Amino acid sequence: MDQSELEQRRKAATPRGVSVMYDFYAGKAENATLWDEQGREFIDFTAGIAVLNTGHRHPKVVAAVKAQLELFTHTAYQVVPYASYITLAERINALAPVEGAAKTTFFTTGAEAVENAVKIARSATGRSGVITFSGAFHGRTLLTMALTGKVLPYKKGFGPFPASVFHARYPNAQQGVSVEAALESIEYLFRADISPQDVAAIVFEPIQGEGGFNIAPQEFVEGLRALCDQHGILLIADEVQSGFARTGKMFAMEYYGSARADLITMAKSLGGGLPISGVVGRAEVMDAPEPGGLGGTYAGSPLAVASSLAVLDIIEEEQLCERAQKLGAELVEVLQQAKAACPAIVDIRARGSMVAVEFNDPQTGKPSADITRRYQRLALEAGLMLLSCGIHGNVIRFLYPLTIPDAQFKQALDILTQVLKD
Repeated sequence: MDQSELEQRRKAATPRGVSVMYDFYAGKAENATLWDEQGREFIDFTAGIAVLNTGHRHPKVVAAVKAQLELFTHTAYQVVPYASYITLAERINALAPVEGAAKTTFFTTGAEAVENAVKIARSATGRSGVITFSGAFHGRTLLTMALTGKVLPYKKGFGPFPASVFHARYPNAQQGVSVEAALESIEYLFRADISPQDVAAIVFEPIQGEGGFNIAPQEFVEGLRALCDQHGILLIADEVQSGFARTGKMFAMEYYGSARADLITMAKSLGGGLPISGVVGRAEVMDAPEPGGLGGTYAGSPLAVASSLAVLDIIEEEQLCERAQKLGAELVEVLQQAKAACPAIVDIRARGSMVAVEFNDPQTGKPSADITRRYQRLALEAGLMLLSCGIHGNVIRFLYPLTIPDAQFKQALDILTQVLKD
């Protein structure tokens, strides 16, 4: 079909609020390769925004979904339950870094998981307040927009937002925010805006996604844990983007030792391309809501549950946590070599294969979305798809499938090296 005709139809049929990054349309995809409808081939370093850690159409995922299709596609778990949901919950409970016995419930989207984590925390504590952070992204629903710490494009024109949500500062060396300053900003909220006895939860990302792949320092997470313990607040780790081997661990919270979250949200790469999300947490906290207080018509869809079980098998069998470490180290080495000759690069951040590079204008020293977009365009012209992020839109994040073949990964790094020399 003619691409210009499709564009006209898209603009006529869908609202402008649903922005589209690329001007071509997907035809087919396999592992880390995407072809458009004209047959042009691209290396996909976007993975559907961190959804495809196991790649497009992994054979085990396809087989699992086909097998489930032959049985049933939907019952609504709350009406007629199915064993696969329980099996998946058991496996997540065994993997999640929470203290003591754990329980898991499933939903459909990341925002839904975050909203339900807040519901659970409010039910367990009898409190209403929630603290989150600048640069955070937690979703596009009304509550998760309130939790999100980035105005454009997520919040402009959509208020007013739910009350009792407060934003503290997230540690960021590039923006001059130390761990001490970040923790002090929470203490300031306690003095100026909300009593700690009214706070149900602190919600944070161990690695901020849309915020620019900012990695929470160890002492920051330990400080959050101490504040929560001191005031009876629950700590919620949003791992929607960082979960399922992306960081070199099943969950990024595994890096923080005994500074554990009470609840962890998950989505994206859990489903291998099918929509599923969940909340895992301490059993006594998860049991706080009354029967019927949690759920959803499509929550824990049997097709997505089947896909998720296959994803967990793939991560284990193909040792994707170890592979994430290997590929991430190779990418960081290329970026560090490029930094020596590219004055626009001001920072490289990485944990496993959750890698980002930040750009400032060398003349002004200020964050530059223009330079970032230029590198994205040059990469695309060479066949490499990249995503940006960050409060200023000046960060490129790398979200390749962890299953990408070695030769293709090297090809992508060669393209990146050439682009950053421009």
